[in-house]
Amino acid sequence: MATLLIAVIYAAFVGLGLPDSLFGASWPSIYTEFGLPFSLGGLVTGICFVGTTISSLMSARLIKSLGTNKLTAGCTLLTAAALFGYSMSGSFLFVCIFAVPLGLGAGSIDTALNNYVALHYSASQMSFLHCFYGVGVTVSPFIMTMVFRGGMGWRTGYRIAAFIQLGLAILLIATLPVWKKVHGGETAAEEEFETLTLREAASIRGVKIMWMLFVCSVAIEASAGGWSSTFLVESRNASDEFAAAAVTFYYLGMTLGRFLSGVFARNLHSWKIVKIGLVTLGIALALLLFVPNNYVTVGALMLIGIGNGPMFPNFNYLAPENFGEKRSSAIIGTQMAVSSFAFLAGQVCCGLLGQALGMRVFPLYLVAFYGLMLIVFRRGAKIWKMPKLFERQDHA
Repeated sequence: MATLLIAVIYAAFVGLGLPDSLFGASWPSIYTEFGLPFSLGGLVTGICFVGTTISSLMSARLIKSLGTNKLTAGCTLLTAAALFGYSMSGSFLFVCIFAVPLGLGAGSIDTALNNYVALHYSASQMSFLHCFYGVGVTVSPFIMTMVFRGGMGWRTGYRIAAFIQLGLAILLIATLPVWKKVHGGETAAEEEFETLTLREAASIRGVKIMWMLFVCSVAIEASAGGWSSTFLVESRNASDEFAAAAVTFYYLGMTLGRFLSGVFARNLHSWKIVKIGLVTLGIALALLLFVPNNYVTVGALMLIGIGNGPMFPNFNYLAPENFGEKRSSAIIGTQMAVSSFAFLAGQVCCGLLGQALGMRVFPLYLVAFYGLMLIVFRRGAKIWKMPKLFERQDHA
């Protein structure tokens, strides 16, 4: 039963990643069909992230009221309906409207499952969980590519994704009793979770430190994924095909980093994995900044993914340890909200700076967030007991 449950949770995280890269792959066809400027894609993304932020902040109350299992199943069904809505949209207005439930559903799923795995499973399984998110964001552009090659429109791609999401929702509904069998006291435990306002969460020692760590890591993740191809084309004179391949290697690195984190977490504490990630990230950024060779840049981008990829799952896994199990759902909810803001704002600011100063600013932009993350990390080391990198310590 326990194996079945973790498999269902992993499947739900594939569904979480599925819509995130689908829009980017389909947007050129959407704005061409509706006769829109391509810049309006940011509006749809922004609406989706607002919904994600709102549901992340509400998630502790929803988990307490519904339980993780019912909330995850219901929100997966909601995102399936939103994807069907996209496929039926006859105007840009309806695309924007259906971005709202898509964001609301995603935020609750993300917070609920991160909190559940942090409480009931190992750091290794938390990292593997985020590997399956990587599977989702990799599968959806492939679906859209196959649809276009088959001479079908973007709506068909969204319908296929919606059917996959609907199948996942049915799986989650069918396995609702499994959650209780594996963790029989889960409902009672969830009723004891504390619900905190944003101000109350901010007053807890160390929460702002974790927020800033998320901001730095997510800003690097979003900017590297969103602007590395433009940097290669505009500043390194690479071809469009080469730049697109470079982005693929970046996401491959991120998925690989989370997989390796899952393997190493069987013997290393999460803070140790974060430290290894920081060292790897520093080497990658040095290569990106000081070696102006396009093939080295591809390797550097992959290393950025490997180094930064484990940060997100390990920061979430540390929430019960850092702040207590009763507060963890509320704290993780605020972390998801902060991450949503950083994901959007990080990309926008990088684009604006690149437009104003040229894309040569891209490596410096990433280095700035890396430097800030090091400063914040040192402050966090004074609050939490972090094992030294080469200190012998048993950790499952």
